Amino acid sequence: MQKYSAVSGFSLILLLIAMGLLKCAVGEEGFCSAPSMYNSGSNSQPLYWKVTSPTLSPSHLQDLPGFTRSVYKSDHALITPESHVFSPLPDWTNTLGAYLITPAMGSHFVMYLANMQENSKSALPPRDVERFLFVVQGTVALANVSGISHRLLVDSYAYLPPNFEHSLKCDAAATLVVFERRYVYLENHIPEQIVGSTDIQPLLETPGEVFELRKLLPMSAPYDFNIHIMDFQPGEFLNVKEVHYNQHGLLLLEGQGIYRLGDSWYPIQAGDAIWMAPFVPQWYAALGKTRSRYLLYKDVNRNPL
Repeated sequence: MQKYSAVSGFSLILLLIAMGLLKCAVGEEGFCSAPSMYNSGSNSQPLYWKVTSPTLSPSHLQDLPGFTRSVYKSDHALITPESHVFSPLPDWTNTLGAYLITPAMGSHFVMYLANMQENSKSALPPRDVERFLFVVQGTVALANVSGISHRLLVDSYAYLPPNFEHSLKCDAAATLVVFERRYVYLENHIPEQIVGSTDIQPLLETPGEVFELRKLLPMSAPYDFNIHIMDFQPGEFLNVKEVHYNQHGLLLLEGQGIYRLGDSWYPIQAGDAIWMAPFVPQWYAALGKTRSRYLLYKDVNRNPL
């Protein structure tokens, strides 16, 4: 009888624990109201939703007066969403932009967010400037002077060569991340328009590394930069501690982690942008319960002289 009572008591404890977990799961206020790993994935939210709806964690830091995680130094910058300043993009229609990286920092390229509103339209970049755009929210229509059009959804992208006539139009709201730089011409090499999406790009070999890599542009000489999509599962990290002549512009699309830049270590999350100057030490480790994915600009195929 005593043994039966002990077992029954233990079962009762398990039942109470289970009831407590269930109570937490249905959304009571307090600690347990935080989203679980089971309901915070892509099935319940659009892809890259945190880029356009960023949050600080813990929540008591949201809208704290004077607080920002943004940092600017001579060889790197971390630009976080709470410090974005949007204003009308020059010559665009019904579009607000936030410049995240510009030559004023020391970069040779521009990276900005374009928030296209209802009945919006893009402008052309300056002469001899190439453009790359990636859709993080909504849908845009891309058309060129030949009348060929493309419908770009989330995770779609387009490369537009310098002096290439084109327009982007949006009937509803959409958000793009845009890279522009002055093209470095190479004799007998001419880049072409490219339209694609991340999911159709093959995974590439990454010897000595565990992350997954996709390159969105050809690796051939006509293209003087590339855009990488890099995926890390929780706990994965870069093996190489990189120090090189290339510049980077990065937007964290999903997840969270720790980024080393120079002698500083920064917690980062989806929506954060990073500029890395040549030869700044850099390293990343993914944390949290979901994958990290970032979009990375890198200059390639040109002699640094």
